Amino acid sequence: MKITDIRLGMLRVPLKTPFKTALRTVNEIEDVIVIVETDTGHQGYGEAPATAVITGDIHGSIIEAIRTVIKPKLLGQDISDLNHIIRLIQNCIMKNYSAKAAVEMAVYDLFAQQYQSPLYKVLGGGVPKLTTDITISVDYIDKMVADSLDAVARGFETLKVKVGKDIGVDIERVKAIYNAVAGKALIRLDANQGWTAKEAVYALHKLEDAGVRLELVEQPVKYYDLEGLKYITERVHTPVMADESSFGPREVIELIKMRAADIINIKLMKTGGISNAIKIADICSFYDMQCMIGCMLESSISVAAAVHVAVAKADVITKIDLDGPSLCAFNPVTSSVTFNEADITIGDAPGLGITNIQGLVMLP
Repeated sequence: MKITDIRLGMLRVPLKTPFKTALRTVNEIEDVIVIVETDTGHQGYGEAPATAVITGDIHGSIIEAIRTVIKPKLLGQDISDLNHIIRLIQNCIMKNYSAKAAVEMAVYDLFAQQYQSPLYKVLGGGVPKLTTDITISVDYIDKMVADSLDAVARGFETLKVKVGKDIGVDIERVKAIYNAVAGKALIRLDANQGWTAKEAVYALHKLEDAGVRLELVEQPVKYYDLEGLKYITERVHTPVMADESSFGPREVIELIKMRAADIINIKLMKTGGISNAIKIADICSFYDMQCMIGCMLESSISVAAAVHVAVAKADVITKIDLDGPSLCAFNPVTSSVTFNEADITIGDAPGLGITNIQGLVMLP
């Protein structure tokens, strides 16, 4: 099975409600779709969102990186030589993590298809079921409480609450949501780099003293402020998770050495794909550190790839934040991964099991 072409398309899917964080507001998913074709007629699928404020990637940079650098390296390569292909993808260009991730997942999709197996089994096996949280966008307090109650009514047992806009209002937001869903759902906070270290300690102490029990707080400070992250971790009871501070294995090793975080958030668009996500999970497993697996605003193509990784690495990836498809107005992808609100299941189809993508517009 040899690579004969790599084609690109665009997929746009409206969100049910605007996605609001301390960094941005988004109304629709608008992602680059990668289709890797082979001489046997098999196709592998990948996906990459433009998340300029986090990864630095935009649609143009993703498309050009794949077309002009990655694609020429891969044409003619044999899918069975997976490790060689992964090295080509990772070493042919600096950074450009989203472009690398999209191509990598398409290659892994084909690799599993070659062995007529679902991807998670090729990666090591596991129980093909997950339960995800759902994101509650930052907004007026009453709106966030209403959204939280609606999520609980839909069966979500863990809420990822966005904060980081205003420290005083953030505290009141969390108190109100906690009081509304106490005993019904766990709460994870995500400040998206919106606080300073001292603000984070102040806010978390206020919440802890008020009896609010949080599952974790995610990336309270700027991505480069590892000392600030360590400062918070040492001073609060709430577990601290690194997200934007932990792109690849090197950053994770540094965070572990510094004891700057309690949990690592793995995202394929940060790691540059499945290969580095697996490395991070293995590193964290060695140090008995838990991981979450998350996503950007992605459809069920790339989220499905993350699902397969999470199932195969369930011993260390103990927290799931793969709610992208649940935030969409509809799921345009037909595949063997089923997203039913909080419940995610994988079928028996080979690879990612993708058979159709509604509304996909191929690029010339």
